[in-house]
Amino acid sequence: MGPGFDCLGLALDIWNEVHVDLGASGFEVAGEGSAALAAGRDNLVYRSIRRVFAETGQTVPDLGVVCHNEIPLGRGLGSSSAAVIGGLVAGNELSGRPLSEDDVLALAADIEGHPDNSAAALMGGCRIVARDHGRLFTTPVPLPCGLSAVLFIPDMPMPTQQARDLLAPQIDRADAVYNIGRAALLVNALAAGDFSYLRIATQDRLHQPARQTIFPAMKNIFGAALDAGALGVFLSGAGSTVLALAHGRELTIGCEMAEAASKSGVDGDVKVTRPSTRGAHTVDGPSAG
Repeated sequence: MGPGFDCLGLALDIWNEVHVDLGASGFEVAGEGSAALAAGRDNLVYRSIRRVFAETGQTVPDLGVVCHNEIPLGRGLGSSSAAVIGGLVAGNELSGRPLSEDDVLALAADIEGHPDNSAAALMGGCRIVARDHGRLFTTPVPLPCGLSAVLFIPDMPMPTQQARDLLAPQIDRADAVYNIGRAALLVNALAAGDFSYLRIATQDRLHQPARQTIFPAMKNIFGAALDAGALGVFLSGAGSTVLALAHGRELTIGCEMAEAASKSGVDGDVKVTRPSTRGAHTVDGPSAG
């Protein structure tokens, strides 16, 4: 979330579903990534299910797994974290729930490496995550009513590792202070429901400037969103999705973002959604997710 690099995560109302049938066999991926993702034991969901059984010393039973994915891949929307959390929650349920929520989060961070994404996917809402001596600490940030998220999702992916390799190993002190102040302001603005600060509070100097070198349209999309009435705008995760926070005028904001992107030679889709206060959960029966 903008200045909250690797420390702030936000769950959105976009869901992947993992359907598991005990005693069956086979693995199927439908929806986003169906042509690109492994459909078998190498799939991140299945590997995460197996990880729970390995951690608890149990044998993995025969499983039939079907994944229905809504989260686009390689667009900075946490698809990997959602896959890991989906697998871990399913594995924990199947093995008798031996792991606590903190245990699941620790495993997810170990597998995927992004505890901010994992905490939001697991617990929902907006989450602050800090690591101390190998232990993760997370706490929720209250969210104001009526806040929505307008996404411009480019057709082009931005692989996380590629986007991370652009970042310098050291940062200027002024840039660190800039981001610390804005991350604190962002948390307070959300908790207090004060939308007036979000334009400033979503600014960043730690990662967005470097990533703009491979995504030059980003600046124009940001400007179009703000001019159309967005409360604040930032690169979602490592990109390439641009996320604008809004409280009204969502369709106008989305259209203006898409038009600015198109003028910059970037095609994509607009999606209007909202933060989700609910994270990963299980449902028994034929519609289990």
